[in-house]
Amino acid sequence: MRHQPILKGILEIPSVKRVVGLGSKLVLMALLLACSKESDDLTPTGTGTSGTTTTGSSVAIDSTTTSSATPEGNTDKAANADDLLANSTFPSTVSVTFGTTASISNPLAGNGVSIEQTNGDVVITSTATGVDFVLAGTTTNGSVKIYSDKKFKLTLNGVNITNADGPAINIQSEKRAFIVLADNTTNSLTDGATYAASGTEDMKATLFSEGQMIFSGNGSLSLKGNYKHAIASDDYIRLISGTITVTSAASDGIHTNDAFIADGGTVTMTTQGDGIQCEEGYIVINGGTFTINVVDKGIAASYDTDTTIDPYLTINGGTITINSSAGEGIESKSVLTINNGNIIAKTKDDGINAGTFIYINGGTVYAYSSSNDGIDSNGKITITGGKTVSVGASAPEEGFDCDRNTFKITGGIAVGVAGATSTPTASVSTQPSVLLGGGTANQLMHIQSGEGAEVLTFLIPKTYTTMLFSSPKLKTGQSYKVYSGGSVAGGTNVNGLYTSGTYTLGTQSTTFTTSSMVTRVGGSVGP
Repeated sequence: MRHQPILKGILEIPSVKRVVGLGSKLVLMALLLACSKESDDLTPTGTGTSGTTTTGSSVAIDSTTTSSATPEGNTDKAANADDLLANSTFPSTVSVTFGTTASISNPLAGNGVSIEQTNGDVVITSTATGVDFVLAGTTTNGSVKIYSDKKFKLTLNGVNITNADGPAINIQSEKRAFIVLADNTTNSLTDGATYAASGTEDMKATLFSEGQMIFSGNGSLSLKGNYKHAIASDDYIRLISGTITVTSAASDGIHTNDAFIADGGTVTMTTQGDGIQCEEGYIVINGGTFTINVVDKGIAASYDTDTTIDPYLTINGGTITINSSAGEGIESKSVLTINNGNIIAKTKDDGINAGTFIYINGGTVYAYSSSNDGIDSNGKITITGGKTVSVGASAPEEGFDCDRNTFKITGGIAVGVAGATSTPTASVSTQPSVLLGGGTANQLMHIQSGEGAEVLTFLIPKTYTTMLFSSPKLKTGQSYKVYSGGSVAGGTNVNGLYTSGTYTLGTQSTTFTTSSMVTRVGGSVGP
């Protein structure tokens, strides 16, 4: 013990030796040992006995503590072997090459494929099986229309089509169209601002089909939708690979009736309506990179008239970035499930919205609304994993809003800041949560345990009056300190959530003890 030499020195002083007996020696030793115990128990919290901040105190930011519980919701990937190009064969090739006039190579003439062209407009009628229609060249006043009784392959092999009075490509077939963006090619399609009627045929996009469209290949396709949508199907669309850019669209970038499924590819779009809209069905995103800049909704699964359908939306992976100037970021009129992926939705309306249920099982989610809720379920919310940051507007808007329905948290990291919040349901949650008061934009907010371990280090994106925080780092029955300000050195943050670095303490603002599964220290609870 480091105080023993001091004790010995005191006792060896002659005057002390004369007056101190054995009993007094033991008392003095006990007092000094007590002082030694108090010094050894000091913890690196940066506070003295008065609770004031010790300048320069710091703590390492912990990025290793994670947890996830049993996932809930939908895990379907909408796999369909019939959508794989490798499972079909197209041995016959029919070519159309645009130039001053269209050059046509049709080895199936008289054997199931007929082609007509009038003033640059090419009409293909096919009853043949296993045909690959290859388009190339450039036309500034032309189009391609396809009627087919069988599924077919449509290869875009460096084709550029502008049509002044209708779609650039109009597929009037309900059969599956495998649209291949030929490797190392650049393709472009532009429609007219008005369409000339063609009987009762439905036409509503630069690239339109009555049937399924399956996109693949490693080329690129650029579209401009002057009339309505850039790409539309009255059935479903699947994106496997390729690069698709919608430079502008009067309405939606991609519009489908029954479903939209993405397994990969890269999509960038700017539209006056929605980004990806399924009006009578579901959306499943398994992968791909999506950059969506829109006026209305970023990605939406809904129903127009048929209320018997299930317009669910499931995200199993991918990177999704949405900016909406007036609408919502991601919306399902039914169940929205996020199993993985990197999602950023910055919107005026709700960042993420669902009609009946929101499940977050994994991934990194950032929802930011300037005028409404960050994450809003008209039914229930369950969080089992992932890292979620939800930013809502001032009161009465909320970071997490589920209208007093069940709000279950069993894992993951969740940070919600706004004017108010829904309260997690303690009876079904297994991971502690805390409700805290306000914070100021662009300041750091830090929580650490009574032992000095980092629990949360967060760069505040906007001023708020209520924070909801849940993390596996929170434990019931423990005390915590909250700091504002300070600084981070050598750190990285994801959506304001620091995952590495060293935090230097700012000003201690409050303390709390997690006495139950949900602890309320401050803030407001929504209706």
